[in-house]
Amino acid sequence: MAKTIKEIEEILFSNNQLASSEELKNLENDQRKGVQNLIKRWKAKIERERLAKEKFLHMSRYEMELRENGISFIAGVDEVGRGPLAGPVVAASVILPEDFYLAGLNDSKAVSESNRDFFYEEITKNAVSFGIGIVTPEEIDKINIYEATKVAMTKAINDMNNEAEHLLIDAMTLPVQTPQTSIIKGDANSVSIAASSIIAKVTRDRIMEEIHEKYPQYGFKNNMGYGTKEHLDALKTYGVTSVHRKSFAPVRNQLMT
Repeated sequence: MAKTIKEIEEILFSNNQLASSEELKNLENDQRKGVQNLIKRWKAKIERERLAKEKFLHMSRYEMELRENGISFIAGVDEVGRGPLAGPVVAASVILPEDFYLAGLNDSKAVSESNRDFFYEEITKNAVSFGIGIVTPEEIDKINIYEATKVAMTKAINDMNNEAEHLLIDAMTLPVQTPQTSIIKGDANSVSIAASSIIAKVTRDRIMEEIHEKYPQYGFKNNMGYGTKEHLDALKTYGVTSVHRKSFAPVRNQLMT
């Protein structure tokens, strides 16, 4: 008796490999439209997974090269929040285990919010070590955002339980003794930096959501402190708060009015 379409769906999607190529051939010879649609979906899924693995391997090339040279503890370092008018700049440092794999891991800006939350849990659960560095708006105003970014990254590195043997940093050189490699667009070219990007982004978003509870009129839970029209209009209506970066032009200009 021929298998039902539901049974075939379970065969195809319960795992990524059929019992045999002959079984797949038999399914492909099944002329039922429902079966043919299932096979198309399954092949598309397998192709997506293949491409995701290929991308992950490509993004692991810096880590693999370092490991080939006997370096085990490799920390990716990244930050989020340089551009907003309010809130802190947040950095993260992450050391991933050698066998770590997370399909779809990428620059946090290229990942949906739900996937970021899932990735955050997977990274923090499996990382050898990770650290967070936070620099407040007051500190940003004192030392400027570029220097504040370096401070946040250094704090994140120092916050880890394990000492890194090498740092992979997103487009930045830090004043630390640890050997380091600065990678342009590192969050899209290194799995370790991408992981730190996710940790930093989720951490900062949660901070901004907490700040929103105190200052809901600025819409921080939606704009995360960036200068959206909603935010700029609220600045004009309600003025500057303690979480605003007073050295940033739109805020500074508002203070001068």
